[in-house]
Amino acid sequence: MKPTLLILAAGMGSRYGGLKQVDPLGPGGEAIIDYSIFDAIRAGFGKVVFVIRKSFAEAFKQSLDKKLKGKIETAYVYQELDSFVPASMAVSPARQKPWGTGHAVLVAKNVVHEPFVVINADDFYGPKSYKILFDYLMGPDKGAENHYSMVGYGLENTLSEFGSVSRGVCQTNQMGFLKTVVEHTHIERVGGNIINKPDENNIMELTGKEIVSMNIWGFQPNYFEYLETYFTRFVKENATNPKAEFYIPFVVNDLIKKELIKLKVLQTPDQWFGITYKEDRENAVARIEQLIHEGVYPSSLW
Repeated sequence: MKPTLLILAAGMGSRYGGLKQVDPLGPGGEAIIDYSIFDAIRAGFGKVVFVIRKSFAEAFKQSLDKKLKGKIETAYVYQELDSFVPASMAVSPARQKPWGTGHAVLVAKNVVHEPFVVINADDFYGPKSYKILFDYLMGPDKGAENHYSMVGYGLENTLSEFGSVSRGVCQTNQMGFLKTVVEHTHIERVGGNIINKPDENNIMELTGKEIVSMNIWGFQPNYFEYLETYFTRFVKENATNPKAEFYIPFVVNDLIKKELIKLKVLQTPDQWFGITYKEDRENAVARIEQLIHEGVYPSSLW
């Protein structure tokens, strides 16, 4: 059974200022998401599932359905405030957005029944990264429920020049398996240094060589069962907090700690880039043009 690509595309991009998931960057009007799907198809993935919001479902589908027809199986799931939230739980009326990346993965539980890779819609990971994950998921440990994976990138190659970013900093053992991933929510360059500054009283300097998670994970389908259990508990404990977010690493860290899973951190020669801010767009366009010039992609994908 071929792996599925699960694309997290429900965020509206408040810092970017629009529906950046389908913002045209390539010469043929392609968005970053197009290059991700193209790379996944080339790597051998069998299906792509989009996690979106109902409010922009029509515009999203119009952008993708026609060009993907006949190329790969597609499905859509919706991440809303009440998705997988037990009806008996009274959530803060001040909450305006869904519950984060872990919640976004959970809403695909009923349509993904095979090994799957999770990515962000607005991040470019590179073609080799998809092939590396595909080969791992289809390799000797294929079907082993406790074997997860991810692709890691060097922190200094994942920053924006136009503002702070959130990154999960990884620690691995000598065998390359993840020990823990810690979410840092305010990393930026300041005066030639890279710092994490969650608030005025806490500043941590980083080297830039740290391996970080860019939300490109390889999971087995049993991960959904873990997610639902942890998410139900999380909502119960944070129902009155309108800004609480349920991140993917919350569950991964605890499963590793309890020795229920092993998660391999895979290395890739590809360079990551994304468009957190509007100002990042020019760099993304230039990077895509360079990759086309190098023959990595055709000038028109579809």
